[in-house]
Amino acid sequence: MGKNQGHRGNPFRGFIDIMTETNRAREQWLTRATGDTAKGGRALATAYVPPTDIYALEGDLVVRIEVPGVRREDVSLTVSGGMLTVSGYRDSELDDNVVYYTRERVYGTFRRSMLLPEGVQDSDVKASFCNGLLEIHVKGGAAARPRNIAIADDDDHDDSFIDCS
Repeated sequence: MGKNQGHRGNPFRGFIDIMTETNRAREQWLTRATGDTAKGGRALATAYVPPTDIYALEGDLVVRIEVPGVRREDVSLTVSGGMLTVSGYRDSELDDNVVYYTRERVYGTFRRSMLLPEGVQDSDVKASFCNGLLEIHVKGGAAARPRNIAIADDDDHDDSFIDCS
């Protein structure tokens, strides 16, 4: 494993994209309910999910999200209840009456949410935006480490635990 590919104690392993999964489930349900197989496919294939890197830098977590073609005023960053959410809109610069021969670029709303490590305050989160790259710094976010809990043997517990005999 290369130096830049380390995967130790990733505090963002729960990085979730609720909007995409909700859209995917809805799309699957509608396709089955209407019998419309022409739609087919997964909503994930048509949803705009910006590529994201999350890494540690000297005790801080850095989140970089690529949003080319998105203006800063079309991106929102919120923190509520320990949940960091990035949302926004990527608009097509072309009219609706254009006939596409190939359309690989994806447009529309996007939303990415992640739980912040325990102990991170709202004021620990700072962000900047330049040339379609949103960079979020979470001060002290990489210092949060999971704690292993020892699991007792049958003989090493008090009476409040399950009786395995």
